[in-house]
Amino acid sequence: MGVLVTGGAGYIGSHMVLELLDAGERPVVLDNLSTGFRWAVPSAAPLVVGDCGDQELVRTLLKKHDVVSIIHFAGSIVVPESVADPLGYYLNNTVKSRALLEAAVASGVEHFIFSSTAAVYGTPSASPVAEDAALAPISPYGSSKLMTEIMLADAARAHGLRYVILRYFNVAGADPAGRGGQSSARATHLIKVACQAALGRRGHLDVFGTDYPTRDGTCIRDYIHVSDLAGAHSAALRHLRSGGASDVFNCGYSMGYTVLEVIEAVKRAAGHPFEVRIGGRRPGDPASLVAQSSKIRAALGWQPRHDDLGRIVTHALAWEQRLARFETAV
Repeated sequence: MGVLVTGGAGYIGSHMVLELLDAGERPVVLDNLSTGFRWAVPSAAPLVVGDCGDQELVRTLLKKHDVVSIIHFAGSIVVPESVADPLGYYLNNTVKSRALLEAAVASGVEHFIFSSTAAVYGTPSASPVAEDAALAPISPYGSSKLMTEIMLADAARAHGLRYVILRYFNVAGADPAGRGGQSSARATHLIKVACQAALGRRGHLDVFGTDYPTRDGTCIRDYIHVSDLAGAHSAALRHLRSGGASDVFNCGYSMGYTVLEVIEAVKRAAGHPFEVRIGGRRPGDPASLVAQSSKIRAALGWQPRHDDLGRIVTHALAWEQRLARFETAV
């Protein structure tokens, strides 16, 4: 049976494809390459360039590759960009997900794993935040993902589709074997940007706000290694295949680091400092987001292998160095 991976040429999706291939699965990738890269998809996985909102294309793929499981990564993910372009985010993250869901139901897809986000919690009242916390997104990005969560749950009740929703905290790092990493030049992920600054690929690093109610005034986030996140999706797929019920899980380590602590970790890994500029807060940024991750560990048996900030940073820096060499060679 095939597994359709939407957004499989992107950062997280391409790591999921590696995970599936390593396990002997048959993934097929659907990506419009707006932010993904053709070269990020291993040759063993068919790549179809197209949009997940194209129902005719999706139905054709599902039938051709005998797909019974969909892992849905495709979408837009930058919080400040969503504030500036809310309608674009509702189109990419909500409207197109609805079209994909309709095609999945019509084609008899049995399992659906959805790439959601901790942004659905907004500014939580407690930390770490558990899956049953109030859902109160403070950005169009978070709202667009929450809308899809609601649609997925409603469609499952009506049509018998079973799903797992994974709410990501801050994804970082790169494949330990060097096969993939965060490659978008416009990426806004802190560890990615800090590694670029450390290698001179950026002139400086901006810190957005030092007046938050945290231990050093900068935002606290729970950073999860991208390969561990791919492992969480594999655990979710096994759960659904074995008859497990639909559910929602946080994906994080239950450990939080401030922006300044992450910057210091990158400086240690690089072996030298780089310029850091202090600025004001960005709209849509909560002070602290740390996962309560006990549920996914207990229910799915998920065990992270890279839950160490130093390791995450080291893998990210190695990937950034590889990208620099590649671009220089080209």
